[in-house]
Amino acid sequence: MCGHPQKIEPRSGVAFTLKRGQRLTVIDPEGEQVADLVAFVRDDIDEVISSGRTIDYASRLFLTTGDPIYSNRSNVLLDIVEDTVGRHDFLLTPCSADTFRIIYGDEHPHRGCFGNLAAALEPYGIGPDRIPVAFNVFMHVAIDGTTGEIAVKPPLSRAGDRVVFEAKVDLIVGLTACSALQSNNYAFKPILYAIADPA
Repeated sequence: MCGHPQKIEPRSGVAFTLKRGQRLTVIDPEGEQVADLVAFVRDDIDEVISSGRTIDYASRLFLTTGDPIYSNRSNVLLDIVEDTVGRHDFLLTPCSADTFRIIYGDEHPHRGCFGNLAAALEPYGIGPDRIPVAFNVFMHVAIDGTTGEIAVKPPLSRAGDRVVFEAKVDLIVGLTACSALQSNNYAFKPILYAIADPA
């Protein structure tokens, strides 16, 4: 059974549990909107998704359908089982008040995805220092293969695009509608998500 899609308002975030075998669908309802995703093992929050190990084992930067997302202990936490975009980012950390202060020069910065994740995960006993590099769903980072220079481009996602993840263990998941202007082509929009039980 697929649950009714839930809405994450622009520049906000949520946290929830995901049981082993359940599928999480992350939907971009309007297009060009990033969603930061983090996941922790429910019974041991010291085990968390790992950008480094996932990229290492995949031997490439761009992950899509069929790719597993590994933990810091080299266990698979999530499988990507459907992806209508094929371009996401697992390199850059969640935007934060410091991001907006350092990169954008904001004097009164928004707390960003990092702050939104910290607030959403607090009831699960997960403090800010435990938040890892997120799997940035729909984010489009271009990389110069010679210099290594990176550039944040408008997402390639269009209205209705989605990514579906299957949980391989019981998880605590944090999910946002990203707060960084550049990441979302200078417009803040919502994200939808739905949880489906195994068939």
